[in-house]
Amino acid sequence: MGISAILLADSRFPGGGHVHSGGLEEAVARGLIREVRDLPGFLHGRLWTAGYLAAAFAAASVVCRQWTRLDEELDARTPSPAQRAASRAQGRGTARAGRIAWPSPVIDELLMATPRPHHPIITGALTAVSGGTPRDAALAVAYLAVSGPASAAVRLLGFDPFAVNAVVAALAPDLDAVADKAADCAGTDPARLPSPGSPALDLLAEAHLRHHQEEVRLFAS
Repeated sequence: MGISAILLADSRFPGGGHVHSGGLEEAVARGLIREVRDLPGFLHGRLWTAGYLAAAFAAASVVCRQWTRLDEELDARTPSPAQRAASRAQGRGTARAGRIAWPSPVIDELLMATPRPHHPIITGALTAVSGGTPRDAALAVAYLAVSGPASAAVRLLGFDPFAVNAVVAALAPDLDAVADKAADCAGTDPARLPSPGSPALDLLAEAHLRHHQEEVRLFAS
């Protein structure tokens, strides 16, 4: 995994990911996550659905510069408006930071085509201009798909951070598998990229948005 992908997956990278829980906050509010032992199933499911989708598009964006088509195809695979908004919010933050870290006409071209890019697409493009591979981009995005909610669990429920990190570490084989599978999609026509569904996460995202408008919530999504 190249240094650029490590930086993009680092929680300290100022892409705005720290304000998103990936559905974890709403799951906690509904009593679905109460103890550390409830976390592995949630993270595993998120990794192989929304995480795999994001990883596939990140990998594709390393080698494909059909930005508008990639954007439209990812939109079509993200039925929840709240999920789309969260992805674009993170994408915009990542783009702002990435343009400074890795200035490139490729990124300028992407942002001309889609000023508020989806997070996986801008992450893939930044990985490419910094010399990374499709697998690097896929692994970075897949890791963020579980590390963000895991961090949110510590903040929301006061879980032991050592125990939570152990849960994430146990997902290493799945993270590698998702990254490998997503990297195999690089070079595929955007219309033929995977479309794994996550209806439960879509419903959690929509409910969280509604509740976020009605009461104070710690996370934007």
